[in-house]
Order: sequence, then structure tokens, then C-alpha cells
Amino acid sequence: MYRAGILTMSDKGSRGEREDLSVKVIREILEKNNYEVAAYRLIPDEYDQIRSELIQMADEQGLDLILTTGGTGFSLRDVTPEATRSVMTRDVPGISEAMRYDSMKVTRRAMLSRAVSVLRNSTLIINLPGSPKACRENLESVIDQLRHGLDILTGRDGECAVPDPHDHHEDDEHHVHHEHHEHHEHHEHN
Repeated sequence: MYRAGILTMSDKGSRGEREDLSVKVIREILEKNNYEVAAYRLIPDEYDQIRSELIQMADEQGLDLILTTGGTGFSLRDVTPEATRSVMTRDVPGISEAMRYDSMKVTRRAMLSRAVSVLRNSTLIINLPGSPKACRENLESVIDQLRHGLDILTGRDGECAVPDPHDHHEDDEHHVHHEHHEHHEHHEHN
């Protein structure tokens, strides 16, 4: 079972002025998908504090997955993507691109999200929006693929060619036969 951490960025939440509703949504989805929620922190939108928490969760706690919520918009206080990038060892743009793509089907404002997804050594870090509704939409759009990525990242599955039941490719036999036929025709013309 993979160990996950949830890091909420909210100035009002950190002062006790707003309940963190997004954490409930994230926890529910993680637990439903057999992740252990091993850490949770609610902090203000402070760059250095976000960096520090991400490093602590990844390096000291050794979490496999960290989901952040909040701080991904255009407000001058929204610094979660910058703090996340500052701790990364590798970029994973496809996860955030997939979330934005799916969110655009719900609201065109999804294009305004600045969320990023990165690796810090063997920890996957994904920024989610601050609203519970958007959190649910974004996380549910990618949760089914995260386990495979984590299996590869942590060395639990070195096989990258495991078929994805969601892929809709033509069968390989037809593809191979077609290539063979083209190859055969090529030789006849020479």
C-alpha cells in the first residue's frame, strides 16, 4: 500500500477562519483507491514553508505520493507551483495536462490553473486546486494511472509495457500484418 501525504495551502484555513473541505475529498478518494494517508498539514501560502513541508514529507517521511491543494491560481499569494518546482528532481507534466484537459470539459476556467506535477527522487508530488469540487474532478481524472507510475518509480514493477485497459488501439496482429504486407510490396518493386 502506497503512503500518501496531503498538504493544504490556505491563509484563512491556517488561521482557523475556514474549514479545510478539500482534505476530506482527497482522503476519501485516496482511501477508496487503497492509499494510506500517512500525513496531513494545513499551512499558509508561504513559499518557504511549502518548500520545507514538501521536503520533509518526501525526504524524512519517505512518502510515495504528496497531493497539495490550494495556491495554484493567479493571486499573488498563490505560490504552490513555484515552491513545488523548486524541490523537484524531474518534471511530470502529463499528469497536470491530463487534469486540465478533463477539467476544460467542465469549465473553460480550468486553463487558468497553474498546477504542476513533479518527482522529488522517488516521491510523486501533484498540485490540486483549492476547491473541493475541482479537487475531486482533478484527482478522479488521474487516480487510476498513479499506481502504475508509482510502481515504476519505486521499482515495484519494472515492466513498462503492461497493457492499459483504457487504451483503444487496434490489435497488434493487424498492425504487424499490415507492416509485413507493405514490406513485401516494397521488395516486389525493387
